[in-house]
Amino acid sequence: MHETRREAHRRLMRRALEAAADSGGDLPVGAVVYDPGGRELAAAANRREALADPTAHAEILALREAAARHGDGWRLEGCTLVVTLEPCTMCAGAAVLARVGAIVFGAWEPKTGAVGSLWDVVRDPRLNHNPEVYGGVLAEESAKLLKGYFGRSPNG
Repeated sequence: MHETRREAHRRLMRRALEAAADSGGDLPVGAVVYDPGGRELAAAANRREALADPTAHAEILALREAAARHGDGWRLEGCTLVVTLEPCTMCAGAAVLARVGAIVFGAWEPKTGAVGSLWDVVRDPRLNHNPEVYGGVLAEESAKLLKGYFGRSPNG
């Protein structure tokens, strides 16, 4: 039986949720980068607190590691970035600059989201690259991690 795109996205998101659970007390966001064949290149959780680095978002860490492993320099063409929370402007911009083919994310982030909520950086027609976007994949599971971290709704 052939896996549908929706089923594949849910399977990939479960791995990002595993990565988020390993956030070590930081905001529980997980990101995984898959190559065009579906092989995992990198997985990361937020590490801003542990590294005292404002750029140590899960997406940035996963994109860096994936670029090092991918073998095509910094270009991640055809790769998929899967993240439990809608990327912010920094992470959305990094995904565009890395030329990822698709972004799959879980929970929407109306306060800082840059992939459709507050901004839509990745689909700006003025940019030279626009990845496909699939939002809301296992959104409830992703939001549950954040609610546990904040003790309330992350959107409240």
